[in-house]
Amino acid sequence: MNLLLKQSSLRDVHEKVVAGGRITDEEALRLFQTRDLNALGAIADAVRERKVGNRASYILNRYINYSNYCILSCQFCAFARKKRDADGFELTVEQVVAKAREALSIGITELHIVGGLHPSLPFTYYLEMLRELKRLDARLQLKCFTAIEILHLAWLARRTPRETLVALREAGLDSLTGGGAEIFRPEVRSTIARGKESAAEYLEVHRTWHQLGGRSTCTMLYGHVESIEDRVDHLRQLRALQDETRGFTGFIPLAYHPENNGIPVKHAPTGFDSLRTVAVSRIYLDNFDHITAYWVGLGMKLAQVALSYGADDLHGTILEEHIFHMAGSTTPQLQTEVEMVRAIREAGREPVQRDTFYEPIKVSNPAGVA
Repeated sequence: MNLLLKQSSLRDVHEKVVAGGRITDEEALRLFQTRDLNALGAIADAVRERKVGNRASYILNRYINYSNYCILSCQFCAFARKKRDADGFELTVEQVVAKAREALSIGITELHIVGGLHPSLPFTYYLEMLRELKRLDARLQLKCFTAIEILHLAWLARRTPRETLVALREAGLDSLTGGGAEIFRPEVRSTIARGKESAAEYLEVHRTWHQLGGRSTCTMLYGHVESIEDRVDHLRQLRALQDETRGFTGFIPLAYHPENNGIPVKHAPTGFDSLRTVAVSRIYLDNFDHITAYWVGLGMKLAQVALSYGADDLHGTILEEHIFHMAGSTTPQLQTEVEMVRAIREAGREPVQRDTFYEPIKVSNPAGVA
């Protein structure tokens, strides 16, 4: 044990984690409450190293939002529009395919596709979109739709969520996205996303997908009106489902951006708060293999630091991101592979290109991109 942890009030937690013990909710609260960020980071970094060694991953992907028209009016969301709004949009299947074709030409392996709950697009639109994208390249991994989109599509198709997921899988769906989790506590959820699916519904969609043999990611939106107790409650429910299904590939904490929405929060989460959230997540979610530092929300420099606070992944090249940028994010719209590799090396990690399921595709050599 290093001197930092020997002198820390978190020494007992460190000893428990090193011995392979699972921390309790009460211990997670202690970790959120500590001001000893360096000791907290050291514990999280030890967990990260045990999980993945010195590697940190990235993915060559492209975001496509097929539409921002949405029947919901979540208070935190700056992305959604109504049909009457001048800046609303929807893409045809041909336009989605054209974006994908362009991205394939530069080597992407994954399309990440989400949108609003469109008031009129038929279920056949989504099936056709998946089929046409797979026709471009059968190896292209399609990571699409949040849990609330799945429930919306089930309603459109007049099918159960399970039947809907089966149909989407047969059309080409490879993985569900983790978006829409926000915060599970009902009181908070009704404040920031009134009318959205409940925590139980979100978890049930992912449970069903996992039971069908599918994999997915999950998220938590932090830094708005929730308490640290709410965060621990959220993480507890994700850990419990992972114990049950082992279907989550990774966890992505998402920093809230307060600029262009209806929740009265003046400031985005601080760097301190983001690093402690990443670190506590890494320690608490002991049954998750990967924690992503989402550079779009954090900024690349803070995401690099997060690689020493429990994170082992920087997410992807993105190419075109709307949701966080419409909420006020000032990060770039994309990162090149060279930039991703450089950022990981600067953080002292070994860069690894991964696929949708966090499986390695390529390890970069010391001289540059392999």
